[in-house]
Amino acid sequence: MSIGFGVFVPQGWRMDLVEIADPVEQYEAMTAVAKVADAGPWDSIWVYDHFHTVPEPTMNTTFEAWTVTSTLARDTSRVNIGQMVGCNGYRHPALYAKIASTVDVASHGRLYAGLGAGWYEHEWKAYGYEWADVPERMAAFREAVEIVHRMWTEDEPVFTGKHYRIDKPINEPKGVRKPHPSFWLGGGGEKVTLKLVAQYADGANFGNGDPEIFRQKAAVLRAHCDRLERDYDRITKSTGYSVDLSLSSAQHIAKLEQLAAAGADYVITYFPRVAYDHEPLLRFAEEVVPQFS
Repeated sequence: MSIGFGVFVPQGWRMDLVEIADPVEQYEAMTAVAKVADAGPWDSIWVYDHFHTVPEPTMNTTFEAWTVTSTLARDTSRVNIGQMVGCNGYRHPALYAKIASTVDVASHGRLYAGLGAGWYEHEWKAYGYEWADVPERMAAFREAVEIVHRMWTEDEPVFTGKHYRIDKPINEPKGVRKPHPSFWLGGGGEKVTLKLVAQYADGANFGNGDPEIFRQKAAVLRAHCDRLERDYDRITKSTGYSVDLSLSSAQHIAKLEQLAAAGADYVITYFPRVAYDHEPLLRFAEEVVPQFS
C-alpha cells in the first residue's frame, strides 16, 4: 500500500505556538519544522487558512496562510507547500488564482493550492466578510472553483454568475507547474464538493482520518468520476491524521493501513507539539513513512 505523506507546520491556529512568547521566535519555530520536513521523506508541508485560534478565538498568534506559504516556499527547496484549505470567502477567486500563480512560480512549481467553502463563522464576521448559510456558501464555492481553473487555463476568461463575475482578467504568469498549479479541494459534500473534485481537482481532502467515512466518500467520488469520464486514479485522495504521541510506530502503521485499505493514498499529519520537539516527527519519518513507500 503506497501512501504519500504531508505534515502541518505549527502556525498558531491550533494553539501550537503559545509556549513561545516572541512572534519572531514563533515564526522561526514554524520555519524550523518546515526545514526538518524538507530534509526528510515528506512530500509536503501544510498550513491552515484561518485568522483566529480554535477551539475558540483567543488573543494568540495565527499566521496568515498565503504569507506563510510564500515565505516557506523560499525557506525550503524540495517539499510541496499547500493550504488545507483556502477559505473561498476570504479572497475573490480571481485574486486567489493570481496569488496562487505567483506562489507557484516562487516555489518553482511546488504549490498545492487548496480551496474550500469555509466554515469558521466567527472569523468571517470579525473580519467583515458576509456570512451566509451553507447553500449560499456552496453556490459561491462552485462558481469560484470554475473561475480559478479558468484563470489558470484561459488567457482572457469571462464569467458571470450569481456571486462572482470576471471580465478578461490577465493572469500572467499562470504558474510553472503543468498544465497548471496543483488544485486541491477540501470537504466531503457529496453533491457539490466531490463533484467539483471530479471535474477540476488534482487532489482532495476528506474523511478526517476515519476509514469508514473515507471509504464512503471515495465511492461517491469514484461515481462522479465515472459519470464525467474522469480518471479517478489521477486524483490524489487525502485525509488528515492527528498523530497521537502515546501510540507506538506499530500502532500508527496499523491505523494507516486501515486508511489505505479504505482508499486513501495521501495522509496529512499533525503533530501537536512539534514546535517544541522535533523528535516525534523524526521518528515517524524514520519508522512509519518508509512502510508505505
